[in-house]
Amino acid sequence: MKASNDLNERSLAATWADLKAHADAGLDLEADAYRLAFADPEFLLRRETRGIRFQLEMLKPDLDQQAQGVENTVVVFGSARFVSPEQGQIMLDAALQQNDAQAQAVAERHVRNAHYYDQARLFGRLVAMYSTPLPLAQRLFICTGGGPGIMEAANRGAFEVGAPTLGLNIALPHEQSANPYVTPSLSFKFHYFAARKMHFMMRAKAMVAFPGGFGTLDELFEVMTLVQTKKTHPVPIILFGSSYWSRLIKLDVLVEEGVISPEDLNLFHVTDDHQEAWGIIRRFYEL
Repeated sequence: MKASNDLNERSLAATWADLKAHADAGLDLEADAYRLAFADPEFLLRRETRGIRFQLEMLKPDLDQQAQGVENTVVVFGSARFVSPEQGQIMLDAALQQNDAQAQAVAERHVRNAHYYDQARLFGRLVAMYSTPLPLAQRLFICTGGGPGIMEAANRGAFEVGAPTLGLNIALPHEQSANPYVTPSLSFKFHYFAARKMHFMMRAKAMVAFPGGFGTLDELFEVMTLVQTKKTHPVPIILFGSSYWSRLIKLDVLVEEGVISPEDLNLFHVTDDHQEAWGIIRRFYEL
């Protein structure tokens, strides 16, 4: 049996080596009916094989996380556009030096919102400090979208105390690379938003949504809908930043219009403090 496995591995390696040599030579791949299906890029990128590609996006990160003992995550959402307090101050100083009123207004907004970056970093640190001494199966790993801004901040907080962190990145027209605080072996890239969102939920024990744009709202309401409809187990859903969320969405209106039940407002908590956010999670699970 071992000899058969070795033969299969040599055959697979040879197939991929042929493709790599072709690419290294700068030659365009052309359709080849005799090429093995799994090593045929033209075949795998056809419209008809979309379902296979989706399955692979589900399977690869799942197997890698299993292999590394990642069973429980705390997912942090939020804007990719918020910067650290240090970076915000650098931008403001530059704008003042150039006497650029428009750049100054933008930089002042960055400075104003930078406290969210700091709070996300401190929250990530708290989760990691609690989890690190625990057995692997009981640890909570910080998981983000892997990009800059709030995502970077949460990954950074866990990284700073030596904890592994996850990043579930997405291929975008303007390429977004993983932030430097994501553990390389836990840094995954997705093509399909649906597969990525499913992975956010698969191991999530809590969701913390910092201020963000369309992507953050999409992810937040996806989670709230799944919990409301009992398609997934209940988890703490925390909206960080009371001023932002109270101005952005008026969920009481949904109750007034009868489109959600009054008890649905209990699906989430609002806070302005990273310690309170962590306390909500600890109370929920009696940690």
